[in-house]
Amino acid sequence: MTVSPISTQTDGDRFWNALGKTFILSFLVCLAIVVIYPLLWMALSGFKTNAQIFNEPFAFPRSWGFDNYVAAWNQGVRSFLFSSLVVTSASAVCTVLISAWTAYGLSRSRMPGKPLITAMILGGMMLSPTVALIPLVRMMQSLGLYNTHWALILLYTAFRIPFTTFLIRAYMLDLPADLDEAARMDGASEGQIFWRIILPLCAPIIVSSVILHVLFAWNEYLFAMIFTSAQDVQTLPVGLTSLMAKHGTNYAQVFAAMTISAMPIVLLFFAMQKYFIRGLTEGIGK
Repeated sequence: MTVSPISTQTDGDRFWNALGKTFILSFLVCLAIVVIYPLLWMALSGFKTNAQIFNEPFAFPRSWGFDNYVAAWNQGVRSFLFSSLVVTSASAVCTVLISAWTAYGLSRSRMPGKPLITAMILGGMMLSPTVALIPLVRMMQSLGLYNTHWALILLYTAFRIPFTTFLIRAYMLDLPADLDEAARMDGASEGQIFWRIILPLCAPIIVSSVILHVLFAWNEYLFAMIFTSAQDVQTLPVGLTSLMAKHGTNYAQVFAAMTISAMPIVLLFFAMQKYFIRGLTEGIGK
């Protein structure tokens, strides 16, 4: 019985495959360090004093008390966090529901002039918010919504609907049309088809849209700075800026406040990352 020797080409392929995997793994480890290390440094700095931050910036804290976190929480972070939660959650729900219903009409219905309507809605992504600041301020003042949570909720919803509609529509276009026809033959209305069939099938892209909107609304600064002035209405980006202006020398409390503001987003992304990636890859990639 003759055993054929392993070819040199096969050994070469194994070598290059191993080298490629090693390179990719090393790159991912370096990328993780670049992303995670600043977050850890910020969180650890919240346990230090000002002297330790400047004299020992890369050392571990000498004590692990939560005094800085408690002080930051009592100095306004609690109010800023509540405002951010209200504005972000309300605008996310409004944006996703309106965008999903709009995407359903643009992708599953037989409305006349659909290409023109689609172009008009998606054209909203080219509108710069800074161009309309002055008219928006006057409009919110005339409506009595200036310096309220509703001002930010309406603005975040209006400016994120085109992009969110684009994402959800791209996902709905690949769903089989036989589902709609079968539901109509069974006597289902358009609302029942949307709520009971199409929307559950779009769960991955819905989760992705929610996460993208939360990242936008949680970190948005321009609208939050211009349309809010009272401390009990300001969101975290603006509130942290005022905290630094008032207590700029106490950097430990500032780092503690930044850590508190970053924790909800980090936890949300890690909890939903599987659905987030699935929704984007199945939606935009189709």
